[in-house]
Amino acid sequence: MQYRPMAIGDYDAIIELWAQSKGVRLRDADSRAGIEKYLARNPGLSFVAESAECIVGTIMAGHDGKRGYIQHLSVSDAHRRRGIGRELVKLCLDALKAEGILKSHLMVLVENETARSFWASLGWEDRTDIKLYSYINGSGQNT
Repeated sequence: MQYRPMAIGDYDAIIELWAQSKGVRLRDADSRAGIEKYLARNPGLSFVAESAECIVGTIMAGHDGKRGYIQHLSVSDAHRRRGIGRELVKLCLDALKAEGILKSHLMVLVENETARSFWASLGWEDRTDIKLYSYINGSGQNT
């Protein structure tokens, strides 16, 4: 397995992986332009896992200078249970730590039991003391 930083040239392969991944919702922000902007704003914080030159895993991360945010951890069904997700998380958290970011957050769909179990197994805390609110500043309901 080869791990490397995600590049915009990976876009078609990562979108295909995400589209096939149960529990990953694609939004307007996942457009090529949106991902390119995200990668440019957060260089070296998002990674892919490749097997035989095929992308089989992804993770994206960014930060606001204080907290890290993890998004789109996905491993193809055929490559699960091999430690790929754990390695992607480690790479991501190490990269955030190098930026001085020691605490990170992520969002998991409530019905995604597999993801909830995975993150708990890594020691991530299911927060019940806060509530997430979102606001869309525009016309798109999927932004």
